[in-house]
Amino acid sequence: MRAIGLEVRSARDNLDREVSGAYASDLLSDVIANSSEGHLWITLQTHVNIVAVASMKGLSGIVLVNGREPAGDTLEKAEAEGIPLMVSRLPTFELAGRLFNLGLTAGRGKTEAGTAGGGRQQA
Repeated sequence: MRAIGLEVRSARDNLDREVSGAYASDLLSDVIANSSEGHLWITLQTHVNIVAVASMKGLSGIVLVNGREPAGDTLEKAEAEGIPLMVSRLPTFELAGRLFNLGLTAGRGKTEAGTAGGGRQQA
């Protein structure tokens, strides 16, 4: 979180959740179908439904890109569900690249540096 400059907006007490990978998508149905428990979700969506998807899938947290801020009801729901919601000033592509360079993958293989994709990191 500190290495890429994420700003926490909710569930500060849950920042110790293990992160097993990351998934970037703005389509809720795509995240439901393809993300895995423990993933960090990268999106530009700010509405309350992102919290429902993250909770249902057991995601470790949500990162909003391009400096987008969550809607008020989204913040309330994220806090109530204990879902860490963070904001990045970076665009999706650059944020995903930085996470990858830190050894985080989609959890389906190895990075060039040899870090196991399924290896767990902390948010």
